[in-house]
Amino acid sequence: MSAAEEAGVFHRARGRTLDSFSSEKEREWKGPFYFIQGADPQFGLMKAWATGDCDNGGDEWEQEILLAEQAVQAINKLNPKPKFFVLCGDLVHAMPGRPWRKQQTEDLQRVLRTVDRDIPLVVVSGNHDVGNVPTPETIAEFQRTWGDDYFSFWVGGVLFLVLNSQFLYDASRCPALKQEHDHWLDQQLRTARQRTCRHAVVFQHIPLFLRSIDEDDDYFNLTKALRKEMADKFVEAGIKAVFSGHYHRNAGGTYRNLDMVVSSAIGCQLGKDPHGLRVVVVTAEKIVHRYYSLDELNEKGIEDDLMDLLKEN
Repeated sequence: MSAAEEAGVFHRARGRTLDSFSSEKEREWKGPFYFIQGADPQFGLMKAWATGDCDNGGDEWEQEILLAEQAVQAINKLNPKPKFFVLCGDLVHAMPGRPWRKQQTEDLQRVLRTVDRDIPLVVVSGNHDVGNVPTPETIAEFQRTWGDDYFSFWVGGVLFLVLNSQFLYDASRCPALKQEHDHWLDQQLRTARQRTCRHAVVFQHIPLFLRSIDEDDDYFNLTKALRKEMADKFVEAGIKAVFSGHYHRNAGGTYRNLDMVVSSAIGCQLGKDPHGLRVVVVTAEKIVHRYYSLDELNEKGIEDDLMDLLKEN
Protein backbone atom coordinates (compact mmCIF):
# COMPACT_ATOMS: atom_id res chain seq x y z
CA MET A 1 0.00 0.00 0.00
CA SER A 2 1.37 3.41 -0.96
CA ALA A 3 1.81 6.26 1.49
CA ALA A 4 -1.13 8.07 -0.11
CA GLU A 5 -3.36 5.02 0.24
CA GLU A 6 -2.20 4.58 3.83
CA ALA A 7 -3.14 8.17 4.57
CA GLY A 8 -6.54 7.62 3.02
CA VAL A 9 -7.28 4.80 5.45
CA PHE A 10 -5.85 6.19 8.67
CA HIS A 11 -5.76 9.96 8.26
CA ARG A 12 -9.30 10.65 7.15
CA ALA A 13 -9.73 13.37 9.77
CA ARG A 14 -7.64 16.39 8.83
CA GLY A 15 -8.28 20.06 9.32
CA ARG A 16 -10.97 19.11 11.89
CA THR A 17 -13.14 17.37 9.32
CA LEU A 18 -13.36 14.19 7.24
CA ASP A 19 -12.36 14.21 3.59
CA SER A 20 -15.01 11.58 2.90
CA PHE A 21 -17.79 13.92 4.02
CA SER A 22 -16.57 17.39 3.09
CA SER A 23 -19.04 17.90 0.26
CA GLU A 24 -21.72 20.55 0.66
CA LYS A 25 -24.20 17.95 -0.58
CA GLU A 26 -23.76 16.07 2.72
CA ARG A 27 -25.46 18.97 4.51
CA GLU A 28 -28.75 18.09 2.80
CA TRP A 29 -31.22 15.55 4.15
CA LYS A 30 -31.77 12.84 1.57
CA GLY A 31 -33.62 10.24 3.62
CA PRO A 32 -32.88 7.60 6.27
CA PHE A 33 -29.46 5.98 6.58
CA TYR A 34 -27.52 3.97 9.10
CA PHE A 35 -24.02 3.66 10.50
CA ILE A 36 -22.15 1.16 12.66
CA GLN A 37 -20.67 2.03 16.04
CA GLY A 38 -17.97 -0.07 17.68
CA ALA A 39 -15.77 0.56 20.70
CA ASP A 40 -12.75 -0.75 22.56
CA PRO A 41 -11.06 -3.32 20.34
CA GLN A 42 -8.23 -2.64 22.84
CA PHE A 43 -5.67 -5.16 21.62
CA GLY A 44 -3.95 -6.66 24.70
CA LEU A 45 -6.59 -6.12 27.40
CA MET A 46 -7.99 -9.66 27.41
CA LYS A 47 -4.65 -11.15 28.49
CA ALA A 48 -3.97 -8.30 30.92
CA TRP A 49 -7.42 -8.59 32.49
CA ALA A 50 -7.16 -12.38 32.77
CA THR A 51 -3.81 -12.13 34.57
CA GLY A 52 -4.91 -9.24 36.78
CA ASP A 53 -2.11 -6.94 35.61
CA CYS A 54 -3.74 -4.26 33.50
CA ASP A 55 -0.80 -1.87 33.89
CA ASN A 56 1.99 -4.16 32.73
CA GLY A 57 0.21 -7.12 31.12
CA GLY A 58 -1.11 -7.44 27.61
CA ASP A 59 1.68 -9.18 25.76
CA GLU A 60 -0.79 -11.27 23.71
CA TRP A 61 -3.74 -10.12 21.60
CA GLU A 62 -4.56 -12.96 19.22
CA GLN A 63 -8.12 -13.14 20.59
CA GLU A 64 -8.68 -9.45 19.89
CA ILE A 65 -7.32 -9.80 16.35
CA LEU A 66 -9.86 -12.54 15.64
CA LEU A 67 -12.70 -10.47 17.13
CA ALA A 68 -11.73 -7.38 15.14
CA GLU A 69 -11.56 -9.48 11.97
CA GLN A 70 -15.01 -10.85 12.77
CA ALA A 71 -16.33 -7.30 13.26
CA VAL A 72 -14.94 -6.16 9.91
CA GLN A 73 -16.31 -9.24 8.19
CA ALA A 74 -19.79 -8.52 9.57
CA ILE A 75 -19.66 -4.88 8.48
CA ASN A 76 -18.44 -5.71 4.98
CA LYS A 77 -21.31 -8.16 4.44
CA LEU A 78 -24.04 -5.62 5.20
CA ASN A 79 -26.32 -4.58 2.33
CA PRO A 80 -26.96 -1.72 1.88
CA LYS A 81 -23.62 -0.54 3.16
CA PRO A 82 -23.49 1.61 6.29
CA LYS A 83 -22.63 5.26 5.71
CA PHE A 84 -19.61 4.87 7.98
CA PHE A 85 -18.06 2.81 10.78
CA VAL A 86 -17.15 4.76 13.93
CA LEU A 87 -14.73 3.27 16.43
CA CYS A 88 -15.20 4.99 19.80
CA GLY A 89 -11.75 4.77 21.30
CA ASP A 90 -9.31 2.50 23.13
CA LEU A 91 -7.97 1.09 19.92
CA VAL A 92 -5.11 -0.69 21.67
CA HIS A 93 -4.40 -1.43 25.34
CA ALA A 94 -0.77 -0.30 25.63
CA MET A 95 -0.66 3.32 26.80
CA PRO A 96 1.65 5.82 25.06
CA GLY A 97 5.26 4.86 25.65
CA ARG A 98 4.43 1.35 26.89
CA PRO A 99 5.74 -1.96 25.49
CA TRP A 100 3.80 -3.60 22.64
CA ARG A 101 2.04 -0.36 21.63
CA LYS A 102 3.65 -0.27 18.19
CA GLN A 103 2.91 -3.94 17.49
CA GLN A 104 -0.69 -3.68 18.73
CA THR A 105 -1.27 -0.60 16.57
CA GLU A 106 0.20 -2.23 13.47
CA ASP A 107 -1.94 -5.33 13.95
CA LEU A 108 -5.12 -3.30 14.39
CA GLN A 109 -4.35 -1.19 11.35
CA ARG A 110 -3.77 -4.34 9.33
CA VAL A 111 -7.26 -5.56 10.26
CA LEU A 112 -8.90 -2.19 9.64
CA ARG A 113 -7.37 -1.96 6.17
CA THR A 114 -9.79 -4.73 5.19
CA VAL A 115 -12.86 -2.56 5.88
CA ASP A 116 -14.67 -1.99 2.58
CA ARG A 117 -13.15 1.14 1.05
CA ASP A 118 -16.66 2.49 0.45
CA ILE A 119 -17.28 2.51 4.22
CA PRO A 120 -15.32 5.41 5.76
CA LEU A 121 -13.64 4.73 9.08
CA VAL A 122 -14.23 7.33 11.81
CA VAL A 123 -11.72 7.04 14.67
CA VAL A 124 -12.36 8.47 18.14
CA SER A 125 -9.54 8.84 20.67
CA GLY A 126 -9.75 7.06 24.03
CA ASN A 127 -7.74 7.16 27.23
CA HIS A 128 -5.50 4.30 26.12
CA ASP A 129 -4.88 6.10 22.84
CA VAL A 130 -3.72 9.47 24.24
CA GLY A 131 -3.12 8.59 27.92
CA ASN A 132 -5.25 9.08 31.01
CA VAL A 133 -3.59 12.48 31.39
CA PRO A 134 -2.76 13.47 27.80
CA THR A 135 0.19 15.63 26.84
CA PRO A 136 0.98 17.56 23.67
CA GLU A 137 3.30 14.68 22.73
CA THR A 138 0.66 11.92 23.14
CA ILE A 139 -1.90 13.96 21.20
CA ALA A 140 0.64 14.52 18.41
CA GLU A 141 1.37 10.79 18.29
CA PHE A 142 -2.33 9.99 17.92
CA GLN A 143 -2.69 12.55 15.15
CA ARG A 144 0.26 11.07 13.24
CA THR A 145 -1.12 7.56 13.62
CA TRP A 146 -4.89 7.98 13.25
CA GLY A 147 -5.68 11.59 12.29
CA ASP A 148 -7.26 14.46 14.21
CA ASP A 149 -8.27 13.75 17.81
CA TYR A 150 -11.44 15.85 17.43
CA PHE A 151 -13.39 16.98 14.38
CA SER A 152 -16.84 17.32 12.85
CA PHE A 153 -18.46 16.03 9.69
CA TRP A 154 -21.83 15.97 7.93
CA VAL A 155 -23.63 12.95 6.55
CA GLY A 156 -27.00 13.28 4.83
CA GLY A 157 -28.00 16.45 6.65
CA VAL A 158 -26.82 15.25 10.07
CA LEU A 159 -23.99 16.96 11.97
CA PHE A 160 -21.60 14.61 13.80
CA LEU A 161 -19.13 15.87 16.41
CA VAL A 162 -16.16 13.75 17.49
CA LEU A 163 -14.72 14.89 20.84
CA ASN A 164 -11.52 14.09 22.71
CA SER A 165 -13.03 13.19 26.07
CA GLN A 166 -9.63 13.04 27.79
CA PHE A 167 -9.62 16.83 27.69
CA LEU A 168 -12.80 16.61 29.78
CA TYR A 169 -11.29 13.99 32.12
CA ASP A 170 -7.90 15.54 32.93
CA ALA A 171 -6.20 18.17 30.77
CA SER A 172 -3.76 19.31 33.46
CA ARG A 173 -0.74 18.59 31.25
CA CYS A 174 -2.14 20.21 28.09
CA PRO A 175 -4.34 23.17 29.13
CA ALA A 176 -3.77 25.09 25.89
CA LEU A 177 -4.95 22.13 23.80
CA LYS A 178 -8.06 21.79 25.97
CA GLN A 179 -8.81 25.48 25.48
CA GLU A 180 -8.61 25.04 21.70
CA HIS A 181 -10.87 21.98 21.91
CA ASP A 182 -13.45 23.82 24.04
CA HIS A 183 -13.46 26.84 21.73
CA TRP A 184 -13.94 24.58 18.71
CA LEU A 185 -16.76 22.71 20.48
CA ASP A 186 -18.57 25.95 21.31
CA GLN A 187 -18.40 26.92 17.64
CA GLN A 188 -19.79 23.54 16.58
CA LEU A 189 -22.62 23.73 19.11
CA ARG A 190 -23.55 27.17 17.76
CA THR A 191 -23.88 25.57 14.33
CA ALA A 192 -26.06 22.81 15.78
CA ARG A 193 -28.18 25.38 17.62
CA GLN A 194 -29.04 27.08 14.34
CA ARG A 195 -31.02 23.92 13.48
CA THR A 196 -29.80 23.80 9.91
CA CYS A 197 -29.09 20.09 10.51
CA ARG A 198 -31.73 17.37 10.69
CA HIS A 199 -30.04 15.98 13.82
CA ALA A 200 -26.79 16.52 15.69
CA VAL A 201 -24.88 13.64 17.30
CA VAL A 202 -21.76 13.40 19.49
CA PHE A 203 -19.15 10.64 19.62
CA GLN A 204 -16.74 10.46 22.55
CA HIS A 205 -14.93 7.70 24.41
CA ILE A 206 -15.86 8.36 28.05
CA PRO A 207 -19.63 8.51 28.70
CA LEU A 208 -21.19 11.55 30.32
CA PHE A 209 -22.92 9.06 32.61
CA LEU A 210 -23.64 5.34 32.68
CA ARG A 211 -27.29 5.36 33.75
CA SER A 212 -28.25 8.64 35.40
CA ILE A 213 -27.06 12.24 35.27
CA ASP A 214 -26.98 12.20 39.10
CA GLU A 215 -24.95 9.01 39.58
CA ASP A 216 -21.76 9.04 41.63
CA ASP A 217 -18.42 9.85 40.05
CA ASP A 218 -16.65 6.77 38.72
CA TYR A 219 -13.67 5.80 36.58
CA PHE A 220 -16.12 5.10 33.76
CA ASN A 221 -17.97 8.45 33.69
CA LEU A 222 -17.22 12.16 33.79
CA THR A 223 -17.44 14.07 37.07
CA LYS A 224 -20.93 15.07 38.14
CA ALA A 225 -20.41 18.83 37.77
CA LEU A 226 -18.81 18.55 34.35
CA ARG A 227 -21.27 15.97 32.98
CA LYS A 228 -24.20 18.21 33.95
CA GLU A 229 -22.56 21.23 32.32
CA MET A 230 -21.80 19.29 29.14
CA ALA A 231 -25.22 17.63 28.98
CA ASP A 232 -27.00 20.99 29.36
CA LYS A 233 -24.84 22.47 26.60
CA PHE A 234 -25.68 19.54 24.35
CA VAL A 235 -29.41 19.75 25.07
CA GLU A 236 -29.53 23.48 24.44
CA ALA A 237 -27.72 22.97 21.12
CA GLY A 238 -30.19 20.29 20.08
CA ILE A 239 -27.80 17.33 20.28
CA LYS A 240 -29.95 14.22 19.96
CA ALA A 241 -27.55 11.52 21.25
CA VAL A 242 -24.07 10.89 22.62
CA PHE A 243 -22.45 7.56 21.68
CA SER A 244 -19.50 6.28 23.68
CA GLY A 245 -17.58 3.19 24.80
CA HIS A 246 -15.04 2.86 27.65
CA TYR A 247 -17.31 0.84 29.98
CA HIS A 248 -16.91 -2.52 28.20
CA ARG A 249 -20.60 -3.14 28.97
CA ASN A 250 -23.82 -1.83 27.48
CA ALA A 251 -25.41 0.98 29.47
CA GLY A 252 -27.02 4.37 29.01
CA GLY A 253 -29.90 6.61 29.93
CA THR A 254 -31.74 9.79 29.02
CA TYR A 255 -31.39 13.33 30.30
CA ARG A 256 -33.70 16.10 29.02
CA ASN A 257 -34.28 14.33 25.68
CA LEU A 258 -30.56 13.62 25.28
CA ASP A 259 -29.82 9.92 24.83
CA MET A 260 -26.57 8.70 26.39
CA VAL A 261 -25.67 5.45 24.59
CA VAL A 262 -22.85 3.36 26.05
CA SER A 263 -21.78 0.46 23.84
CA SER A 264 -19.90 -2.60 24.99
CA ALA A 265 -16.63 -3.69 23.45
CA ILE A 266 -15.54 -5.45 20.33
CA GLY A 267 -12.75 -6.76 22.56
CA CYS A 268 -12.60 -7.57 26.27
CA GLN A 269 -15.95 -7.75 28.08
CA LEU A 270 -16.09 -6.61 31.71
CA GLY A 271 -19.72 -7.65 32.11
CA LYS A 272 -22.07 -10.20 30.58
CA ASP A 273 -22.55 -8.62 27.15
CA PRO A 274 -21.27 -10.36 24.01
CA HIS A 275 -18.52 -8.94 21.84
CA GLY A 276 -20.45 -6.76 19.43
CA LEU A 277 -21.33 -3.70 17.38
CA ARG A 278 -24.20 -1.23 17.46
CA VAL A 279 -26.38 -0.55 14.41
CA VAL A 280 -27.70 3.03 14.39
CA VAL A 281 -30.52 4.03 12.03
CA VAL A 282 -31.14 7.73 11.44
CA THR A 283 -34.60 8.71 10.21
CA ALA A 284 -36.14 12.14 9.70
CA GLU A 285 -37.72 12.07 13.15
CA LYS A 286 -35.57 9.84 15.35
CA ILE A 287 -32.39 7.86 15.92
CA VAL A 288 -32.91 4.15 16.60
CA HIS A 289 -30.08 1.86 17.70
CA ARG A 290 -29.58 -1.79 18.60
CA TYR A 291 -26.57 -3.72 19.86
CA TYR A 292 -25.74 -6.96 18.04
CA SER A 293 -23.28 -9.68 18.96
CA LEU A 294 -20.65 -10.25 16.30
CA ASP A 295 -22.09 -13.71 15.72
CA GLU A 296 -25.63 -12.33 15.24
CA LEU A 297 -24.54 -9.65 12.82
CA ASN A 298 -22.41 -12.07 10.82
CA GLU A 299 -25.02 -14.81 10.62
CA LYS A 300 -28.31 -12.89 10.37
CA GLY A 301 -27.50 -9.30 9.53
CA ILE A 302 -29.74 -6.42 10.52
CA GLU A 303 -33.30 -7.28 11.55
CA ASP A 304 -36.24 -6.42 9.33
CA ASP A 305 -37.77 -3.78 11.59
CA LEU A 306 -34.60 -1.69 11.40
CA MET A 307 -34.29 -2.27 7.67
CA ASP A 308 -37.88 -1.08 7.24
CA LEU A 309 -36.93 2.25 8.82
CA LEU A 310 -34.50 2.82 5.97
CA LYS A 311 -37.42 2.71 3.52
CA GLU A 312 -39.26 5.59 5.15
CA ASN A 313 -39.41 8.88 3.30
